[in-house]
Amino acid sequence: MSKRIFDLFFSLIGITILLPLFLMIAISIKLDSPGPVFFRQVRVGRFGCEFKIYKFRTMIIEAEKMGKQITIDNDQRITRIGRFLRKYKLDELPQLLNVIKGEMSLVGPRPEVPKYVYMYTHEQRRVLEVLPGITDLASIKFRNENQLLKHNHNPEDFYIHEIMPQKLKLNIEYIEQMGLSFDLLIICKTLLQVIAT
Repeated sequence: MSKRIFDLFFSLIGITILLPLFLMIAISIKLDSPGPVFFRQVRVGRFGCEFKIYKFRTMIIEAEKMGKQITIDNDQRITRIGRFLRKYKLDELPQLLNVIKGEMSLVGPRPEVPKYVYMYTHEQRRVLEVLPGITDLASIKFRNENQLLKHNHNPEDFYIHEIMPQKLKLNIEYIEQMGLSFDLLIICKTLLQVIAT
């Protein structure tokens, strides 16, 4: 089975099974704060091509105009339901649509915003050789990234110089050993981590 067929098969099954949950989340978001259900943001995908990623909205309207593109644990822009969705990674579920469209994979380097991709070294740009994913090794290691940023006096600088290089190193390690069995292992570890939250 190819990675693309694997992605399509499980994404379609996932959306079918999770549709009732999608509806419940959508209603909760609309009741909690004004604004759209979905949030779309430009990210950099395979070969440096930009695309818009889908997420359930977890922040107030025009939040990006009110602060930086990274969020910390106590970010005042995050809505009440948004905190819950972020804690259990439920805000990421709409990215199954990106997978179906062929813009993402279930497993692969998490796609960054253009601002940070411009800072990649030549070696780090290897992560752009594959489709970005909903989860990866870095997502597992930095499960509590927002809390790490919260305790730093300059969160963005800490992200750029400390966290981002470690994430990219893990992503390159993934590329060097990627395969369906490895993808399944990462998916299982991700699900276990969410359940244990």
